[in-house]
Amino acid sequence: MRSLQADGFRRSLWGLLVVGIFLTAGLAWFFFATVAVYETTAHGRLEVDRAVHPVETPIAGRVVAAHLDLGRTVRAGDVLVELESESERLRLDEEKSRLAAFTRRRDAVGEQIAAEKAAWPEERTTARLTTDESRARQREAEATAQFAEGEAERMKRLDAGGLLSKSESQRAEAEANKQRASASAQTLTVSKLESEEKSKQKNQEARRARLNRDAALLEGEIATAAATIKRCEFDLEQRRIRAPVGGRLGEIAELRIGGFLSRGQRIGAIVPPGELRAVAHFLPFTGLGRIRRGQAARLRLDGFPWAQYGSVGASVASVANEPRDGRIRVELALKTNSTSLIPFQHGLSSTVEIEVERLSPARLVLRAAGKMLATPPNAPALRSDQQEKE
Repeated sequence: MRSLQADGFRRSLWGLLVVGIFLTAGLAWFFFATVAVYETTAHGRLEVDRAVHPVETPIAGRVVAAHLDLGRTVRAGDVLVELESESERLRLDEEKSRLAAFTRRRDAVGEQIAAEKAAWPEERTTARLTTDESRARQREAEATAQFAEGEAERMKRLDAGGLLSKSESQRAEAEANKQRASASAQTLTVSKLESEEKSKQKNQEARRARLNRDAALLEGEIATAAATIKRCEFDLEQRRIRAPVGGRLGEIAELRIGGFLSRGQRIGAIVPPGELRAVAHFLPFTGLGRIRRGQAARLRLDGFPWAQYGSVGASVASVANEPRDGRIRVELALKTNSTSLIPFQHGLSSTVEIEVERLSPARLVLRAAGKMLATPPNAPALRSDQQEKE
């Protein structure tokens, strides 16, 4: 009987000792151990470090050709969509024909101006030679008239002395009058030629002025036609929607030949080549002041179960100071593994966890109790995507 009592007491003592050890270890862990506290958001995705370029149609029109293939690699300037442009093309051909006609007319006027410039010196030389010849004849006629007048005067004196017949004197006087009339006529001819020379010069200057005016008008028409052609080419180019940058088509719209596109309608997006990064969006009261640069993080990509593919390590690279659309933007640098089976690419969504601090379980319990006491009983519960994990 006494042995049984002794055995029961020893068993109870050992049991109490084991419970005490576990209780002491639990209390030591509760007060002195540290656990990681995470801020979690489901609003995460992978993006390239360069801006994604949306492709929008600049004008409205009907689709005649589409070269949109999801994932296709394009270069800057490649044609993605062609809109109907027959009217613009016909207008462009018409303006080109007008420009060609104006150019030919301008060239013809230019040749005429050049011919006028080349011919005028010869005409002026010929007119001056003719005038000089007429002046020489005038001088000759003047000399002949003076000689005839001298002869008539001498004949008149002989007639007065009775040495010459009256008829001879009259004949000499008539000859003198004839030669004087001829000299006067030659003087008039010289004046006429000089006047004609001046008139020809003024007419030639007037013709050149008209030709220069016509050339200036044609130059204006040519400039207007050239500007119209550029506008037509611009309108025609607007109907060819080109890739603004090189990259990969990460988003496309479903287009059909003959379908109508409105102005500003988005038809796709181009993802330029660049280094991948993770971007997450947190609520302001969970992100501001708690998430800081350099903190460790991990990503669990949607569609790639973490139990099979694992998580992706990262670190906080930058944190926005102002919320946008009610959330704070956080950028993370990835720590990818070359042996990972995950095909990392732009646009993959993920859940992001960031380790913001390490606390003891006791402090966590006190913090939770403080939050419960600080919340009014009648206040509605606040919903957030914050989650703390050990």
